[in-house]
Parts: sequence; structure tokens; C-alpha cells
Amino acid sequence: MNPIKISATIISFNEERKIEACLKSLVGVADEIIVVDSNSTDGTREICLRYPVKFISHPFLGYVDQKNYAVAQASYDYIVALDADERLSEELRLSILQLKTNWGDADGYTVNRFNNYCGKWMHFSGWYPERKIRVWDRRKGSWTGTDPHDYVDIASRKIGKLQGHLLHYAYLTVDEHLLQVHRFAEIAAKAKYRKGEKVSFVVNVIFSPLFRFIKSYIFQLGFLDGYYGFIFCTASASMTFFKYVRLYEYKRKGLPEEQKKVMVQ
Repeated sequence: MNPIKISATIISFNEERKIEACLKSLVGVADEIIVVDSNSTDGTREICLRYPVKFISHPFLGYVDQKNYAVAQASYDYIVALDADERLSEELRLSILQLKTNWGDADGYTVNRFNNYCGKWMHFSGWYPERKIRVWDRRKGSWTGTDPHDYVDIASRKIGKLQGHLLHYAYLTVDEHLLQVHRFAEIAAKAKYRKGEKVSFVVNVIFSPLFRFIKSYIFQLGFLDGYYGFIFCTASASMTFFKYVRLYEYKRKGLPEEQKKVMVQ
């Protein structure tokens, strides 16, 4: 059997601080690297072009659609998908290289994502092991989910597991996380509104954030991650709160762009 060829896909926007490490980890593993960039205004493009990368500028379609677009640009059917703030550990690199000569009978493979938060590796808080399908045959599955929470769905459910870690440098600072909380909450609320999801003030706005904190900090042992465990669990619960507050407001008044149309009329 001839070795299979693998395409690596990445989506990016203003990732000059993180994307080079991501690219370095893929060199020698992927037979092509595709970066779909949402018109970055920093040095992302220049960094990418130092490497053997197919760089594509493309308007942002949302996380799910943008990642599926990137997969569609691949020359090969076997995909390794990373975010710009992720990189392959050496053990995971070796695991993927072994797949090239012995893919096995699975249609996709999970990896354990190991998250670094403000310089601390998070062992608890519901963040480890965070199993993700990131290596798969695109003929058997695709990205799906509700933005910004995307995942790869394999129709056959024939899924294997790779050794090694997908190293995720999630947030360099607490401020970076807090800014992301508000951005992701807005994206998620709009996606839920457009899908027609219902929202309850008592259940979703009041109790869902509280349950999220108790689950991650108490039951998923977030307190063992120390100071940053508390910060992470609190910020994650806040995102749940802001997401449902926005959705509740959208249900009452419509999306901001819809409100503007009404005002113009």
C-alpha cells in the first residue's frame, strides 16, 4: 500500500503571535498546509508565506462554514485540522506519520487536547482530556455544530484514537479570555436565535450559568487547577450568562441589524 497523503487545514485571523508554532508542528507531517485567512491586518500572512503554505484570503463565513470551506480547498481526502493557536506534540506527530502507512479501519481519529491557560496547563475544570476529532477522511465526515462551538461529525462513528497531545495555547492573558467571552457569547446567541431556539429567563439566564460553574469548578475539580482554575470556570460561566442574556434580548427585540431596519422604516 502506498503511503496516503494528508492535507492540513487552518483558519486564521490576526494570529501572528501563535500561528508560526502551529505551522512548524505540521511541517514534515502534512503533504500540504492550507491556511484560510479572514483578511488579517497583522503579520499573519507574512509569517505563513515563510512556510510551504497555500494561503487563501476569504471572508469569514462563521466557524463551521469557514472550516468546511478550508477542507474543500484540500488536494487530499485525509485531513488534519488545527486552529492557529494549536500545535502537534512530538508524540502526536509520530502517531499521524504512522497513519500515513497504516490508516486502519477508522474513518476519523480523536486526539486529547491539552489546554494552556495564561501559562498554566489545565488538568481539570472539564478541560482535560478534551477529546477532539481532528484527523479524518473528508469523504466520511465534516465540520458541524453551532458557532462558535464546532466539531467534526463522522457519520459511521468508526472512530479511533491517536497517542499524543494537541497542545492548545488558548489564552495568553485573562484579558484575552474576557474579550473572547463577549465575542463568543454574541456569536453563539445570534446562531441560536437564527435556529429558532427557545430561551427561558429562569432556566437559561439564571440557572444555566450557575450550573456551569458548579459543574466545572466542583464536579470537574476545577479547584485543583488553583487560581487560574477559578478564573477559567468563572469566565466560562459568564459566557453562558452573556450568551443567554443576549438571546433573551434578541427574542424580545430582534437582532441589532433587524432593529436598525425597523428604525429606518
